[in-house]
Amino acid sequence: MNGWTSAFQSEGSPAYSWRGGSQGSSSGLIVKKTMKVDIPVDKYPTFNFVGRILGPRGNSLKRVEATTDCRVLIRGRGSIKDPAREDMMRGKPGYEHLNEPLHILVEAELPVEIIDTRLIQARDILEDLLKPVDESQDFFKKQQLRELAMLNGTLREEGMQRSGSASPFHNSLGMKRAKTRG
Repeated sequence: MNGWTSAFQSEGSPAYSWRGGSQGSSSGLIVKKTMKVDIPVDKYPTFNFVGRILGPRGNSLKRVEATTDCRVLIRGRGSIKDPAREDMMRGKPGYEHLNEPLHILVEAELPVEIIDTRLIQARDILEDLLKPVDESQDFFKKQQLRELAMLNGTLREEGMQRSGSASPFHNSLGMKRAKTRG
């Protein structure tokens, strides 16, 4: 998956960073470029592309941005969660994209020497995410669900032993608890 899974699993150090460090000679010229990535909603109408790209609390999208130093924007029909709000916003200044099919805009403002590489890297990561996979083999979705469980505090490690009682007050010694007044 083009280094995406390693960036997903270990958040310790950024995979690439053009800021600082000992890079080759740079002209210092900063340019801004935008790339459009189509989302195949027409081919896979039931697949949740937006949820897959965003991930738990938007973390997957943030991770793509941090890895590539690009800004990733979900645009087009279906990019606003509430359909009623989307209908209300359609036609207003700044919301012209709502008349277009669902797509991703990747923007970068980087040194001219690296901008194309970063845009291509972002496109490759996003295209990997946009390939529908059978749920039983979807490593990325499993990682997202695991991350969501961690964020919610509901993650159960696979090696943990389950007791017979689901009660949080289960006492393994079989002793009764003292009554308390509240």
